[in-house]
Amino acid sequence: MNSYVEKDLKYIWHPCSQMKDYEELNPIVIEKGEGVWLYDIDGKRYLDCISSWWTNTLGHSNKRINEAIKKQIDNIEHVIFANFSNKPAIELAEKLVDITPERLKKVFFSDNGSSAVEIALKMSFHYNMQKGNTKKKRFVALSDAYHGETLGALSVCDIDEFNEVYKPLLLDTFRVQGPDCYRCKYGFNRESCNAECFEEMEKCLTQNHMDISAVIVEPMVQGAAGMKIYSPIYLKKLRYFCDIYDIHIIADEIAMGFGRTGKMFACNHADISPDFMCLSKGISAGYMPMSVVMTTEDIYDCFYGDYKERKTFIHSHTYSGNAMGCAIALESLKIFEEDNIIKKNVEKGELIKKLTLEKAESLKHVGEVRSIGMITAIEIVKNRDTKESYPFEMRVGYEIYKIALKKGLVLRPIGNVLYFIPPYIINNNEIEFMVNTCVESIEEYYKKECKE
Repeated sequence: MNSYVEKDLKYIWHPCSQMKDYEELNPIVIEKGEGVWLYDIDGKRYLDCISSWWTNTLGHSNKRINEAIKKQIDNIEHVIFANFSNKPAIELAEKLVDITPERLKKVFFSDNGSSAVEIALKMSFHYNMQKGNTKKKRFVALSDAYHGETLGALSVCDIDEFNEVYKPLLLDTFRVQGPDCYRCKYGFNRESCNAECFEEMEKCLTQNHMDISAVIVEPMVQGAAGMKIYSPIYLKKLRYFCDIYDIHIIADEIAMGFGRTGKMFACNHADISPDFMCLSKGISAGYMPMSVVMTTEDIYDCFYGDYKERKTFIHSHTYSGNAMGCAIALESLKIFEEDNIIKKNVEKGELIKKLTLEKAESLKHVGEVRSIGMITAIEIVKNRDTKESYPFEMRVGYEIYKIALKKGLVLRPIGNVLYFIPPYIINNNEIEFMVNTCVESIEEYYKKECKE
C-alpha cells in the first residue's frame, strides 16, 4: 500500500462515505489534473465526468484561470469584508446583478452552498418578522430535496440518508410531493405536460400561506434525488402562487447555475425571477470555496436603517467576498462569454444524450435516460416494466462505479442513478469514451451477476 494511502486511512475521515468501504476500495490520491482528466500518484488517469462534485466547469488546471489567480495573489489574497471590500468582489457583484433574473439586485457573499441556503432561510424569516408577519415562520420543501447539510439547510432536505438521524434537531418544514416525471401518476408526456403535479404544492400554499415564509426549490433538476428533471411550467406556477400569497421563492441554483442546464441559470428555462438565488459550485469553476445569495431591493431595504433599530442582518463568514475566489469567478464568466460556452454546452449535451440513448436505453436494467443541457442521467432499475427500484442496500450503482474506476472513469452515482456532468471543455472523443465506458461497466456488472 502506498504511504500516502496509508496516511490518508490513518488520519482522514472522508465526507459522505462509509469509511469501512475504503478498506476494500482504497482512496485514490490525485496528484494533478488537466482538462477533464485526473491523474493519480501512480500515473493512472481518470475522466472526471462528474466535475469533481459538479463544480469544475472549465476543466482542471485551466490556464486562463491559473493566470488570473497568479495576478490576483500579487495584489490581495483576502481582506475582512466587514467595512472593507476589494475590486474583484465589487466587479463580480456588478456582473452577477447583470446576468441573473431581473428581481435580483443585491449580492451577499459567503463561502459554500449550505451556508448560502442558511443565509436565504434566515433573510426570509427575518424579513417577515420585521414586516410584522410574525406567523410566517415555516418553509416549504419538495420531496427528495437536497439543499445542504448544516442544520437549517438539512431542515429543508428530504433524503433520509442525510437527515433521518438529525430530525429532532431540525426545523418543522412543510414537505410537498415534488415532480417525478419518470414515475408520474398523471401520465407524464413531455409534449403536453402542464405540471399537473403542482396541485400538491398549490394545496399546501393555499391552506398554509399565513405560516409560510418561503418555498425552496432546486429549479428544473433535483440533483441528489437522482437528477430528476421536471417541467418549467412547475416553476411558473410556483411564482404565480407565491406572488398571490406573499411567499418568497428561494432558488437553490448551487448545482445547476452557470450553464449546467443549457442556460446560464435553471430559472431562465421558466423565465421567472426568484426572491433569493443561492449560487456556489460552478461560480468559482471548482477552484475555491465560494457562494453568494442574490436577493431583491425590497428585501435589502427592509434591513436598512439605524443600528439601534436592530434591523441589521448579523450574519458573517470569515472568507466572505474572498478576493481570490472573486477573481476566479470573474475570469470564468469572461470565458463563458468569449468562448460562447452556453451554446457549445447545448451542442455537447445533445451529443451526450444521443450517444447515451443509442448505447444504454436498450439495456435490460436501464429504466430511463433523462437529459437537460450538460446533464444526462441513467436510472438503473430492478424491473424495467414496473420501474421497481433496487433496495438501497444492494448498492448496484456503487458496484458499477467500482468497475468504471478500473476503466478510468469517475461516475460517483446517486444511489442507482449514474450520471454525466462533465467539465464544459470535454471534447467529442472524450464524450465517446465517457459514454462507452459507462455502458461497458453496466454490462460487465450484469454479466458478473448472471454468472453468480
